Amino acid sequence: MHRRDFNSIILGGLAAAVVPPRWALAQPALTVNGERLNGHLAALSEFGKNPQGGVSRVAYSDADKLARAVVMDWMRAAKLEPTVDFAGNIIGRRAGRDASLKPLLFGSHVDSVPEGGNYDGDVGSTAAIEVAQTFAEHGIVTRHPIEVVVWQNEEGGLVGSRAVSGQLTAAELESVSNSGKTLRQGMVFLGGDPTKLDQVKRRKGDIAGYFELHIEQGGNLERSKTDIGVVEGIVGIKQWEVTITGFANHAGTTPMDQRHDALLSGARFVEAVNRIVRGIPGRQVGTVGRMQAFPGATNVIPGKVVCTLELRDLSDAKVDSMFVKIRDEATAIGKRDGVTFAFAPLHENIAAPSDPKMRAFIARAAKELGLSTQVMPSGAGHDAQAMAQLGPMGMIFIPSIGGISHSPKEFSRPQDITNGANVLLRAVLAADSALP
Repeated sequence: MHRRDFNSIILGGLAAAVVPPRWALAQPALTVNGERLNGHLAALSEFGKNPQGGVSRVAYSDADKLARAVVMDWMRAAKLEPTVDFAGNIIGRRAGRDASLKPLLFGSHVDSVPEGGNYDGDVGSTAAIEVAQTFAEHGIVTRHPIEVVVWQNEEGGLVGSRAVSGQLTAAELESVSNSGKTLRQGMVFLGGDPTKLDQVKRRKGDIAGYFELHIEQGGNLERSKTDIGVVEGIVGIKQWEVTITGFANHAGTTPMDQRHDALLSGARFVEAVNRIVRGIPGRQVGTVGRMQAFPGATNVIPGKVVCTLELRDLSDAKVDSMFVKIRDEATAIGKRDGVTFAFAPLHENIAAPSDPKMRAFIARAAKELGLSTQVMPSGAGHDAQAMAQLGPMGMIFIPSIGGISHSPKEFSRPQDITNGANVLLRAVLAADSALP
């Protein structure tokens, strides 16, 4: 063999080995259309708009239904094929190059709390569609099939995503949502079929991975002037309804030392929750968020109090440990005051650590874009929590100005939103290339 021929073979082989696919050549310059993305966010804010400047687009409301229709139009423009599954989730699909691979999912939600803001959930949903549209416009076909998902009723307890992960129970379908409809009625309203929920359930390994972009809903990123939060995990959440039973009696004729005042015991219980949770090292939180006294008359000693208890931490074991201490303290209060405490479980979200590989994809994407990062937990629940039961999960946070969320004053800067979408875009491409 001539030396020239040998060199040609070697150089040709090296070129073939190092030439990346067409999308990879364009990747350094590949970015989302930030103006279009923020325009979609502004358009979404019109559905359920309230006088305070935010939205009251609660799940299963007319505003929710109208917003979902527009979202599906945006999906079609992004060359996705949107459908509504039996749980009422919107899933925009696009085939990949390898039909044997499991789908790569990314998305969020568009329902709000009453008198909520314009960014919670909306940023992740519109950014996911924007990423898909950017792929379509640049002729990028991923290895994996992709599914852009808009989950239904995230604010009511991750209803849509928990239906897919198999965690939603039949009893929960009769729960009443903020719209006044039960979850069962709400699913039908959105075009789902709650009698066929078994058909939407997926098993562990049925997805290649899941990404979710979200506003932080806290002030850590803004305070530290950090661009991107790389979420290390989503806290576990457990809630109980606490019933304190004393004895209702005349407020004027019952001496102070002979009372069995359920509200007084309730006040001591609130203080005990705060003291116990604060007395443990870590980032755990505990809240008594609602309290009602019965019979509720000014001249009657409260005979019964019903309140809530919520505990959150990245460790489910720590949540259980805190509950045991709080319950023991409640028993002691009850003995002293002559009242009884009863705890009934209300709701549970399992703590969900993010996958190290997915965190690495996010961190590398941010670094390539010249964005600063901070590893942090999520103190709020997200649909990613349910998806972590099915496959590797990663979450991206962007700053919330003032740490305000679930409020009309909720705000994230347009550039931060665009930054987050660009990190999502690169993380999806990296995961598509690396995940089996």
